[in-house]
Amino acid sequence: MYFDYVSGCPVDERVIEAMFPYMKECGNPSSVHSHGFKAKKALEESRESVAALINAEPNEIIFTSGATESNNLALISYALRNKNKGKHIITSKIEHMSIINPCKFLQKNGFKITYAPVDRYGVVDISFIESSIREDTILISIQHANNEIGTIQPIEEIGKIAKEKGITLHVDATASLGKVEVDAEKLNADLITLSSNDIYGPRGVGALYVRKGTRIQPIILGGGQERGLRSGTENIAGIVGFGVAAEITKKEYISEAEKLERMRNRIIEEVLKIEESYLNGHPERRLPTNINVRFSYIEGESLVLSLDMEGIQASTGSACSSKTLQPSHVLMALGLKHEEAHGSLLLTLGRYTRDEDVDKLLEVLPKAIERLRVMSPLYRR
Repeated sequence: MYFDYVSGCPVDERVIEAMFPYMKECGNPSSVHSHGFKAKKALEESRESVAALINAEPNEIIFTSGATESNNLALISYALRNKNKGKHIITSKIEHMSIINPCKFLQKNGFKITYAPVDRYGVVDISFIESSIREDTILISIQHANNEIGTIQPIEEIGKIAKEKGITLHVDATASLGKVEVDAEKLNADLITLSSNDIYGPRGVGALYVRKGTRIQPIILGGGQERGLRSGTENIAGIVGFGVAAEITKKEYISEAEKLERMRNRIIEEVLKIEESYLNGHPERRLPTNINVRFSYIEGESLVLSLDMEGIQASTGSACSSKTLQPSHVLMALGLKHEEAHGSLLLTLGRYTRDEDVDKLLEVLPKAIERLRVMSPLYRR
């Protein structure tokens, strides 16, 4: 019973089937022979599919190795390419570490970074962003939805502000793609990070949407693939899988989201009946797949292990930040105490979540919490 889709989605069987022939082929899209032409055709057809998913033009899609590289490419390459215009960047306190750490890198190299706060639901402060804009501000980078708490940000409003001020907007859509609409035009975004595995495609493939006229420079140098912006022989099998995953997502994500939202609401309603349980993130502006809850007097890691023994996989937060014993920077930004953040459980739903899985979760979870609380010296009945 898998409730950890945020850490990794299983690859759709239809995607695997489409990829298989290209795992055997040896064609390089840069080669001028029939094998190369076949690979090039597959590459460009996949580019069209990914572009169509976000209402973009195919030549605005740059394939990468995943969301982390796309975020690095968006921030570092844009900052270095446009440093003559200014060295000030605005982001938020709850961004993914593949945004936070590039910002730290840029800070060490002479750039100034402003981190916008969020409210107790994880919604970024738009007025703070607007008031933080300076003459040397060149980039605003805000995630579309948070991968840990599921809160969806008011990107369209932020995009309008950025557009009026002539500032480039980067949106990390890793968590939102395939769950809610991601439209490059509606978001007023100039750069958008996309991930294959988060829409049931293969791992190790992603993309960066670069709006026509937006200037960036490569951070991986070599043979000049991907319009010279991302060198390295293209992973054709992976990219084909990404393209097919994008086609499936475009057709099915609305009906899928409706099903998952129903399951999500049921889980939240039942879990909040447990004594001293609380919802993290926005109660309404939330991804249909996300349930992040915290429980007093227990430790989230222990709860995850207890659930795992019952055949239920869950997490305490982002897999990319769970290697540290520090509490989630996202939960801390909401104003939670250390012990509150450590008592959080993240459940994420996906394409293969079944009603019977939800039934089992709701049967097992209260018992696990009760057992762990009895063991806690802080808990008193």
